[in-house]
Amino acid sequence: MDVDNILIELEQVCFSYNSLRPVLIDLDFILSKGEGVSLLGANGSGKTTLFHLIMGLLKPDSGRLSVFGEERRVRKDFDDIRRRVGLLFQDSDDQLFSPTVAEDIAFGPFNLGKNREEVLQVVQKTLALLGLEGYEDRVTYKLSGGEKRLVALGTVLAMRPEVLLLDEPVIGLDDEHRHRFINILKEGKLSYIIISHDQEFLKEVTGRQYLLEGGRLRCIS
Repeated sequence: MDVDNILIELEQVCFSYNSLRPVLIDLDFILSKGEGVSLLGANGSGKTTLFHLIMGLLKPDSGRLSVFGEERRVRKDFDDIRRRVGLLFQDSDDQLFSPTVAEDIAFGPFNLGKNREEVLQVVQKTLALLGLEGYEDRVTYKLSGGEKRLVALGTVLAMRPEVLLLDEPVIGLDDEHRHRFINILKEGKLSYIIISHDQEFLKEVTGRQYLLEGGRLRCIS
């Protein structure tokens, strides 16, 4: 394996919310550049917890976490990760907080330092990419579940991240938008980890599959 292409590496990572029930046990994992992998497991098995560890929202009890070639230990080590890694939450309502669709998608690019004209271009391109032209002034909380999912995806893609962590990305999408998103993943030469129970979707967009069970992670394909 070319170590220069490793984007995310976890070695012997352990995590528990309390001492009585470990969530992750001696977990090893590598994501390489241009790779799409899936993360399978029952509800509550620790899949979302793994995403939160990568983003620095949680801290491992032990083990080593390296992202973009640097070991990450304390909060400040993760500042650049949150600009370079896009996390899609399982619940879209946790991701959307602005009054309108355009404001939600513009929030990230503004925080990256883009000017107003640049941000407007990003918003338009992102909405077109997702088939949401004309949604700029739609009130976010009034959208359907599927529409909220697409806008949440838009907030992540608008940041132009180097890695995507996608938690159930196609839940609630109709066939048209599902196929559109599959094409985005296939054609974008992106690096990503996907949590999903949709096996047909995963077969189309991922190579290796991992199963998280009993706190341990193993490659199953």
